[in-house]
Amino acid sequence: MYKVQTIILKEWSEVFKNRLVFFSVAFLPLLFIALPVITTLATGDIGAGGPEFEEEFPAADVLCQNLEAAVCVEVYFLNLYGFMFMILPVAIPVTIAAYSIVGEKTTRSLEPLLATPITTTELLAGKALAAIIPAIAATWISFGIFVIAMYFLVSNTAFQYLLDPLWILAIFVVGPLLTLLAVTIAIMISSRVSDPRVAEQISMLIILPIVLGVVGQSVGLLLIDRQFVLLVALVVLIIDVALVYVGIQAFERETILTRWK
Repeated sequence: MYKVQTIILKEWSEVFKNRLVFFSVAFLPLLFIALPVITTLATGDIGAGGPEFEEEFPAADVLCQNLEAAVCVEVYFLNLYGFMFMILPVAIPVTIAAYSIVGEKTTRSLEPLLATPITTTELLAGKALAAIIPAIAATWISFGIFVIAMYFLVSNTAFQYLLDPLWILAIFVVGPLLTLLAVTIAIMISSRVSDPRVAEQISMLIILPIVLGVVGQSVGLLLIDRQFVLLVALVVLIIDVALVYVGIQAFERETILTRWK
């Protein structure tokens, strides 16, 4: 455990010097908080869409059963804004983890690190946790601020939707699972390339499915409900288990060093 903690602290001392990493950890959560708050304040009452809203967005009809049209609009946009926070558990750790191995290569610190008696599992666990912890913390804190802000900006009926178990599952279960998925893939990519920018750019492709899901909901093509989130949680859990196993087995110290040289 001490070795893992040492790796985590070492990673943080190095990666947060990178401007892109600092931007993703500090600025992205602020952006995702500001967007719904500013939009709600600028439009006044986001529930003023009228009865025609459900006709334009068929998915809202399922989401807003037995709700008035104005409240339905609020719930629909809260659902959209809330799931935007699912981008954070992927975007933040990817920039950290993608720099993890290839950054060591560029600074020539990888050779002495791999020569230490630390095991592959301890090494990868330390590097993974160094990316996972800031991502999960930033996501949970920013989502909490978002919930508090919406308490003052939307109707009580709509706000109750944010207390639905759906959000507990999405933010506190699926979020960490997505973080582990993103980190595992990013570390695997980082160990196979020789340029930090290439590792970051390739790893960022992991975000695309989540972005497409948010866009799909925003245009009414997709309904992200409790059943959908449960399915995503199960699928991501299975993928995580497989990727962690493959990642550990595929991490070859000698190969990484010789390819880099």
